[in-house]
Amino acid sequence: MDWSKLYPNTFDTHKVEIADIGCGYGGLLLKLSPEFPQSLILGMEIRVQVTQYVEDRIIALRKTHENQYQNIAVLRSNAMKFLPNFFQKSQLSKIFFCFPDPHFKQRKHKARIVTNTLLSEYAFVLKEGGVIYTITDVEDLHNWMVQHLDEHPLFERLSKEWESTDKCVDIMFNSTEEGQKVTRNNGSKWIACYKRLPTPDDC
Repeated sequence: MDWSKLYPNTFDTHKVEIADIGCGYGGLLLKLSPEFPQSLILGMEIRVQVTQYVEDRIIALRKTHENQYQNIAVLRSNAMKFLPNFFQKSQLSKIFFCFPDPHFKQRKHKARIVTNTLLSEYAFVLKEGGVIYTITDVEDLHNWMVQHLDEHPLFERLSKEWESTDKCVDIMFNSTEEGQKVTRNNGSKWIACYKRLPTPDDC
């Protein structure tokens, strides 16, 4: 993957380290940008018009804020199908799943962003000690993601104490457009964060 096209003003030998899967309208990207100025951050979004909106938003911000927002970009792609096409083994340090599609119907559960198979792909691209961040306003989806992550041998849930001190959790809770909508409607938000464990030697 040639990242210089997406990050023309900051790219040298850097590779993307932080991925927001299903980035929506880019609220999380904008908040993460100043917090991690030395890291390249990528939003992945499957919807064409939404991707174009985020791209236009980033271009406009780069023009009006000199030397800011150069480390974020958006890419239209189906991460569930093509994630390993973009990232090498152990490339990412953080992956965000913010308010993913709950796919309420039983027959659509296989289309959820967290499944046993997909978790193995996330483990492949996530470095040891890297973190998966999840947040949703649907308790059933939260329980589904927790169950699958708990069952996967390469992930371990981080404590509530850890969540309370991690700046990314606070940003994720408050910065996305969907999250702000939930807050306005006095809805609930469920969070679960998981650390990538070392791969056993016999794997």
